[in-house]
Amino acid sequence: MPRSYLSTVAVLALATALSACASSRFDAGTTRAAARPSARALPPEEPMLGAPGLSAGPVTSAPLAPPPGASASPAEVAANPGGPIVAEPAAPPVQQQAAIAPPPPPPVTSGGRSGVVGGWTARDATGATCRVTLASTPALDLYKASSAGCSNKDLAKVTAWDYRDGEVYLYQPGGTVAARLRPGGGGLDGALSKSGAPLTLAR
Repeated sequence: MPRSYLSTVAVLALATALSACASSRFDAGTTRAAARPSARALPPEEPMLGAPGLSAGPVTSAPLAPPPGASASPAEVAANPGGPIVAEPAAPPVQQQAAIAPPPPPPVTSGGRSGVVGGWTARDATGATCRVTLASTPALDLYKASSAGCSNKDLAKVTAWDYRDGEVYLYQPGGTVAARLRPGGGGLDGALSKSGAPLTLAR
């Protein structure tokens, strides 16, 4: 057999062996790639709510009680279950008006001599009236007095007065007693000395 033929056969055999070896390595790599598990996608991390180990639950709120010694608010707040919070207005304060009574008439002669000092309206038995003033100015052992508009002559001459033993004495000039009166009925009731006719003095 010629040498060139042997060389050709040897080259072909070597090429066939090399091709088989390369094909074997390729198949082995493909098998290992198929056997390798694919990378698994990780789920996204969830944000942590609250402290670790504590489960999230519903949040409830309640009104705080007033501190000791503090009074409750005038408007009490009542919670309406299943509805909004409704404020109950406090009742308005009741205003009491004190009844104003008319002033009573001034007391008469309860303070002795000082209780009868001042102006009086004299009325005699005929119904005629005039003004009699009993002053606090001394006149010897008596006190000054005066009259105005009196039709009765005895009253028209009154110039002095005195208070003794619970009675009021009206005097004319010379010391003559014109009338005697006692406290009663909110005024002075008495009579004229000469005629004995009734006489009243009122404020």
